[in-house]
Amino acid sequence: MEKEQEQEQKLVFKIADLIRENKNLLTQIKELSENYKELSKKNEKYEAILSSLPADLIPKEIDEHVKTKTQRFEMATVLYADIQGLKKISEHSESSGIIDELDQIFFHFNSIVKKYKIEKIKTIGDAYMCAGGVPEKNITNPVDVVLAALEMQDYLTNLKQEYESQNKNFWDLKMGIHTGPVTATFTGRKKISYELKGDTVNIATRMASASEEGQINISIMTYELVKQYFVCDYNGKIPVKYKGDMEMYFLRRIKPAYSLERKTGKKPNNIFLNKYLLRQFTDLQEIILDKLEKELPSYLYYHNFKHTIDVINQAELIGYGEGVDDESILLLKTAALLHDAGHIIGYDEHEYNGTQIAKEFLPKYNYTPEQIEKICELIMATKMPPNPKNKLESIMCDSDLDYLGRSDFIPVSNTLYKELKEQNKMGSLNDWNKIQVKFLSVHQFFTKTAQQLREVNKQMQIERIKKLIVEE
Repeated sequence: MEKEQEQEQKLVFKIADLIRENKNLLTQIKELSENYKELSKKNEKYEAILSSLPADLIPKEIDEHVKTKTQRFEMATVLYADIQGLKKISEHSESSGIIDELDQIFFHFNSIVKKYKIEKIKTIGDAYMCAGGVPEKNITNPVDVVLAALEMQDYLTNLKQEYESQNKNFWDLKMGIHTGPVTATFTGRKKISYELKGDTVNIATRMASASEEGQINISIMTYELVKQYFVCDYNGKIPVKYKGDMEMYFLRRIKPAYSLERKTGKKPNNIFLNKYLLRQFTDLQEIILDKLEKELPSYLYYHNFKHTIDVINQAELIGYGEGVDDESILLLKTAALLHDAGHIIGYDEHEYNGTQIAKEFLPKYNYTPEQIEKICELIMATKMPPNPKNKLESIMCDSDLDYLGRSDFIPVSNTLYKELKEQNKMGSLNDWNKIQVKFLSVHQFFTKTAQQLREVNKQMQIERIKKLIVEE
């Protein structure tokens, strides 16, 4: 008996020791956690100080710890510009003058690259490399790079004519462009530098080598992505390691129908720009839909990103049915994309809030002030009750309420009821059904396309809802 008591006592002491040890460990963990938070704050502070310092003031042993990030891009367009004539010019000019002229050219190239939102990668002696679609992915990068190449070519041609008029030798330019996947390495704190690797870079340099002085040589991959907009001439094939023979094309100019200057084909006109914006819409749509999915309130069972996609599709369908032009389709799709985005800010004035988001985002995507104003008017046209003042507003209203004449009307309508009910804006489901019958009875589709597609079905929905109403 005494033995058992002794063992129990030892067990109690052991448990007490374990409890004490556990408390000590918890205290240590708490202290370590607080120390970690304090060190993290100090680290952020020091990082901010380092980022504000010139690179030459940062000690090498610290600079070696700068974070390097590697990312793969499935579609980037690389331009390699090889300036010709350095040897010939150096025979008649001082080396300092040659460097100044080269710096002038590269400085202007940098401004062109910035204009088209392309990233300068590096200069290698008398060669210049830049890439579209890096570091921000975008679907328009082949067009962006080709437009930049034409502007570089035009700049150097004009500069050459100016020099030749003074009996001076000047540079020629050979350019190569290829579109494909690349691996990009980002290095630096304040000023980030980029390094590209992969076959796409190598093929772009091969395209430049196979080009002719004063010409822009593009690969079959780039050609297929830009041929809608540009005049190109076949330039034979070149063997590429592991890929066999690759076709090449000389890029000549913007097609006359899309050019502001029909003779030279150097500047795009409004038709070109509208087609470009329609192509770019994919990038804008991805960003806005991602924003809606992350930031819209959870009680939006109807006014969610799925409804936005539905309205975009209907705006395009009804728009083409009504025979509107490309710019109108662009305005309709953009307004549809943003018409409910204002719910991120607030429910009751979401149309107005949507116009503020449009004014914030769209200038970054090359929409003109006039286009943005029209898009805002289209967004406001969706405010209930619908009262469109022109054809585009009629298309917009019909697109927004397209579900009224579809077979899935009742389940879609119930999501709107659930949304209103959760915000204490609606009574019973029976009350809701009565309101729906009244609304449907006075509602009308404004466009012939919507009337042909949805009006008959809408009348059927009225009868279906009437059967669900319980008379009190």
